[in-house]
Amino acid sequence: MILRTAHLELLRRQLANFAVVAILGARQVGKSTLARQLEQDWEGPVRHFDLEDPDDQARLSDPSFVLRDLTGLVVLDEIQLRPDLFPLLRVLADRPGSPARFLILGSAAPELLKASAESLAGRVVFHELDGLTLNEIAPAGIGPDWLDTRWLRGGFPRALLAGDVRSSREWRDAFIRTYLERDLPQLGINLPALTLRRFWTMLAHYHGQTWNGSELARALSVSDKTVSRYLDILEGTHMAFRLQPWHANVGKREVKAPKVYVADSGLLHSLLGIGENDALLAHPKCGASWEGLMLREIIRHTGAKRDEAFFWGVHAGAELDLLISKDGARVGFEIKLTHSPRVTASMRSAYETLALDHLYVVCHGEGDPWPLAQGITAVPAACVAWENRSPFSLEST
Repeated sequence: MILRTAHLELLRRQLANFAVVAILGARQVGKSTLARQLEQDWEGPVRHFDLEDPDDQARLSDPSFVLRDLTGLVVLDEIQLRPDLFPLLRVLADRPGSPARFLILGSAAPELLKASAESLAGRVVFHELDGLTLNEIAPAGIGPDWLDTRWLRGGFPRALLAGDVRSSREWRDAFIRTYLERDLPQLGINLPALTLRRFWTMLAHYHGQTWNGSELARALSVSDKTVSRYLDILEGTHMAFRLQPWHANVGKREVKAPKVYVADSGLLHSLLGIGENDALLAHPKCGASWEGLMLREIIRHTGAKRDEAFFWGVHAGAELDLLISKDGARVGFEIKLTHSPRVTASMRSAYETLALDHLYVVCHGEGDPWPLAQGITAVPAACVAWENRSPFSLEST
């Protein structure tokens, strides 16, 4: 078991300041394990309710009677199965002295759990948990090829730590089926599993491209509004994500549609039918897959929020994979699947047009960063796993 120290420290701070803390993330991403790790060091009483467990469901048949008198830490796992608890949590959170702290775990974003957004507004802080990151697995000793293993298998703990590639692939295939056939119906999303599977697979082939809902709608013989809803569902359940465009107002025809990505590289490869590293390196989406992996790693590593991360592109050809605008700094990132990146005309155009404070070219491999040009630095991907220092500076010059 990999100890997720940074998440534990942040959760402790959040629970000290809020009566309700919500850990949100995909199914099987490690939310329950993280909660159990937190419970082990909690000073005071702890009660854990698994809302998928029939016994715990029975215990909470009268939730007000059970929860009102509890003190210490109260964990409610799979909260999306009991949206009726949100109004009660609001009442309990407003009690003087806050005798209990509630840690709720859910597999859907607040937008899909409207009851939480409405009932707990101002009373809850959301903690997003993603798959295992490079800086979490590098010290764990999962093998000399840990970087490529994480890329191929994805970040779900059971897929990443499986005994072999075949077992990892089988787990991911089973996860996709369960998500479509059981998890979505439990959220009240009643769509034909085959239809959404087709859309998800098509989205995998669009991974790293700008969103073209009309094209996908024609391929599925549905409306633009319908495919937008499908994307909202995948994003709201942490299966996909969108990267919004940056508008620089530079008098050029800029790209204005978001880019779309499958959130987990391992699920992406399963949807594309990729089983081994050799097949991945030969696949047309290889570069886009690497881009999606490192995008999420950089965003997490820098602590950028959703409204601080963008991409930029113009129809004439110049583009930038990732732009982080944070605390007055404007820092660019280009992601290249190579060990020896070079400065391109597109990089120089982005650096000058966007007035970047710095441009980092994140490439494959290990080693220390090195300068490519004035204001441009090459950073091997393994540097993102450094524990005590960051290879990136987000300070304005």
